[in-house]
Amino acid sequence: MTDDRMVLIELIEKGADADLVRELLAFAAERMMNLEVEAHTGAPAGARRPERLTHRNGYRERAWETRAGRIDLAIPKLRKGSYFPSFLEPRRTAEKALTAVIQEAYIHGISTRAVDDLVKAMGGSGVSKSQVSRLCEEIDERVNAFLSRPLEGTWPYLWIDATYVKVREGGRIVSMATIVAVGVNTDGRREVLGVTTGASEAEPFWKAFLRSLADRGLRGVKLVIADDHKGLRAAAAKVFSATHQRCRVHWMRNALAHIPPKQRPAAVAMLKTIFAQDSAEAAHAQWRQVADALRERFPKLAELMDEAREDVLAYMTFPREHWAQIASTNPLERLNGEIKRRADVIGIFPNDRAVIRLVGALMLEQNDEWAVSRRYMSLESLATLSDDPMLRLSAVAA
Repeated sequence: MTDDRMVLIELIEKGADADLVRELLAFAAERMMNLEVEAHTGAPAGARRPERLTHRNGYRERAWETRAGRIDLAIPKLRKGSYFPSFLEPRRTAEKALTAVIQEAYIHGISTRAVDDLVKAMGGSGVSKSQVSRLCEEIDERVNAFLSRPLEGTWPYLWIDATYVKVREGGRIVSMATIVAVGVNTDGRREVLGVTTGASEAEPFWKAFLRSLADRGLRGVKLVIADDHKGLRAAAAKVFSATHQRCRVHWMRNALAHIPPKQRPAAVAMLKTIFAQDSAEAAHAQWRQVADALRERFPKLAELMDEAREDVLAYMTFPREHWAQIASTNPLERLNGEIKRRADVIGIFPNDRAVIRLVGALMLEQNDEWAVSRRYMSLESLATLSDDPMLRLSAVAA
């Protein structure tokens, strides 16, 4: 079959008649699928043999885009198990994970009408528990390997953010926090370092999560960028001795909640003068000045500013080249958007393992994209954060 495919490709490259080539490809694809399905079932179509494992169960349509044009395939379905032609590009891990979670919700009887429709659209109205179990095991193996891999090198910055999804737990539907941790190493590369779930955001939860990252080798963390989680702040200080940067964007939203809508534009203009300063010292001085100016009219806002100043301006003690990235959790917004988009499709996850399966698969693919993209931060700017005095000296000299 490999030789036949090479001949077909050569015909295409030589400019053979496109219709003829499509017909040849369609014929070869049909023969290959028949042979592969025969191997899956243990017997040819229609044959009665004791070694038969399962039977065919109709077909599903699938378009195959080739260099000779589009070919409509009729892919055989099986009564037990599943079949996917080896010559087609397999679905990406995240798409498989989404399919697995949808089907798992379906067989547990906790899916919505929309999920039922999706299962049927995928040709899975007769999906079995054993079929879903095999699919889940395949994905879990890759996701677990990714989320438990050793972390090498030094990671000065760590972003952590939470997205909430609905999960079935003990017969109830609960809102569960899905935590994603992303770091940047001294090589300037971003990586997804960990994913976890939890119903509580108290210090023990955060400490256990950060400790799990440390046990895998995470070290050198100097700044943890996250929202205002008191438990996380205390855990980060204990596990990594790191500074906490409160997300500037989220803080600004909280601050504006204490101001009437019509007066917000003027207040925003005043607050922005703080972050326009060139140094940490100037920003702290401007912060105090703005807080005092707003204190009489908006005492609750001024009180909030007094409490949050150190956390919101922590990023300004780090290299200025990094300020835009480390002032907030905005670098994780795209990841959260992808998680929410998939979660909206599912509605209610059957269990927390399904959450890890889907989110972990998404993060695995994102990590692969980052691995081949340009550096997130320059080596020169990161050298100033190194504990190696020679690297710091070379960065200053540059």
